[in-house]
Amino acid sequence: MSPIDQFSYGLLTPVLAYAMSSVGSLLGLLLTARARLIGGKEGRYWLVGAALAIGGTGIWTMHFIAMMGFAVDGTDIHYDLPLTAASALLAVVVVGMGLFLVFHGGERVSSLVGGGVLTGLGVAGMHYLGMAGMRMAGHVSYDPVVVGLSVVIAVAAATAALWFALRVRGALRTTGAALVMGVAVSGMHYTGMYAMAVQVHSDETPVGGAAAGDFLLPLVVGLSVVTVGLLLAVLLSPSEREVLAEMKFRERMLRSEGGAPEQDSFGTPRG
Repeated sequence: MSPIDQFSYGLLTPVLAYAMSSVGSLLGLLLTARARLIGGKEGRYWLVGAALAIGGTGIWTMHFIAMMGFAVDGTDIHYDLPLTAASALLAVVVVGMGLFLVFHGGERVSSLVGGGVLTGLGVAGMHYLGMAGMRMAGHVSYDPVVVGLSVVIAVAAATAALWFALRVRGALRTTGAALVMGVAVSGMHYTGMYAMAVQVHSDETPVGGAAAGDFLLPLVVGLSVVTVGLLLAVLLSPSEREVLAEMKFRERMLRSEGGAPEQDSFGTPRG
């Protein structure tokens, strides 16, 4: 087997990848907190933003920043553009599905577990789909035991993330939860990469696909711009205190007009 280097740029890529994962997770938790607070149709829009932040920035961007430091002795590494883009879409979709599932399920354990399993399997699928998009002059194989461990880590990380999205409040706790999520996502990535082995071909096999810098950098930059936009949306929107004050005012007005039906977390009338 050919030597594999996960850290060809030293600690630069793992540190940047962890930082990006934590930032994406923090933003996602802020957005889910806003969705939880506002509810209704507008709350669903905030959840879509949370899926972009956690799935796109916290997971997918982290993954490919880490991949920038991945090298195999004896071959260049290129990437298949459609498969790589599909892996980004998969990450966002499965995180969004998990968020909507747990928010509609409320406090039910079955919703949390189901959402965690669904999202975790999707995140693991994103990782290995991204790996399938790699193009190099060699044969890639995986240790099934380590692959299974990475899937377990992905499910556990996804379940924890959804639990945090439902329950965590306050700046200090939210930041701590985001840092924990960053560790979990990074751990899943490097566990999955540890399962990988490459046997480089002895002949001069041409490598198809595009070099990492040709499209990974623009994609990462694009998602980073989306992250900044979502952060600005949170910062420029009314604060939690202002939203709560407005909700209390509306409740008083409704009670004075004869009351209103009980609603779920998205503002849908119950009963």
